[in-house]
Amino acid sequence: MSFYSNFYDDIVAVLLPYASIIYLLLIIAITSLIFGIILKLVKRRLLKNVKSKEHRSTVTMFIDLLKYTFLIFLLIVAVSLYSGKLGDLGFIAGLLTVALGWALQRPISGVVAWLIIVTRRPFHVEDYVSIKNVEGVITNITLSHIIVNEVGGTISGKEYSGRTVMFPTSVIFEEAVINFTQKDEFIMDEVTVTITYESNLAKAEGLVKDAVTTILTPYWERYPSSQKKEPYTRLKFYDVGVSLIARFSVNIYERDTVETDIRREIWKQLTKANDIEFASTAANYFFKNQEEHQ
Repeated sequence: MSFYSNFYDDIVAVLLPYASIIYLLLIIAITSLIFGIILKLVKRRLLKNVKSKEHRSTVTMFIDLLKYTFLIFLLIVAVSLYSGKLGDLGFIAGLLTVALGWALQRPISGVVAWLIIVTRRPFHVEDYVSIKNVEGVITNITLSHIIVNEVGGTISGKEYSGRTVMFPTSVIFEEAVINFTQKDEFIMDEVTVTITYESNLAKAEGLVKDAVTTILTPYWERYPSSQKKEPYTRLKFYDVGVSLIARFSVNIYERDTVETDIRREIWKQLTKANDIEFASTAANYFFKNQEEHQ
């Protein structure tokens, strides 16, 4: 019994000078273990909400960022505890927080925004969106940026311009982000044609709806059952004539092609009618009337 007692006393005597270091190492080990478990749970939660390789890579980057931040903070705490100047820890932490907060304000906002995008999912990759008056299809969402394949921009239509636009993820805190395809890929669209007041309005409305129906019928097979198919018209009065506005549901990715085909079919239908005339500008309309009365 005395042997074990002496052995225990010898071990204590050897380790006693290093008690503070051992205590510090135990604190670091336990803290690291708890943080590692929390980090794994967070990573597992985030990976459940991502589907693409790009998103998985971004999640890994984010977890690594948290890990390195924690290690730096733990190192500062360890040095402060070992040096015995724990009172300086608050000052050092406060100074670092202010400095990092000022220098990394935008990146930190971007990380928070990315977390909101991943967890709340207001939009996804391949969604058609409008951000700061720029329309396009999202091709990737990284930790720092939303990458959009621009539609329009250099052209007046709704076709791909060939340009890639990058928005910081923090833009969701500053601007309205319009998601055209959050529910499905269909939106309401319209095509307008203006006819003279002397034209047969009822006949023109019928021909315009027939033209839209002719073009859209092949597309309707791919429409969901809940989607409205039949087109309808609305009217607006102007000095030169009556504007017929044909409204219809269309797949947003086919919008420009469908609009052009409908305009072409409306032109074909209306030009066949003898009692329907396209309205021109006020000046041309005036000179035409003058010529008719001469």
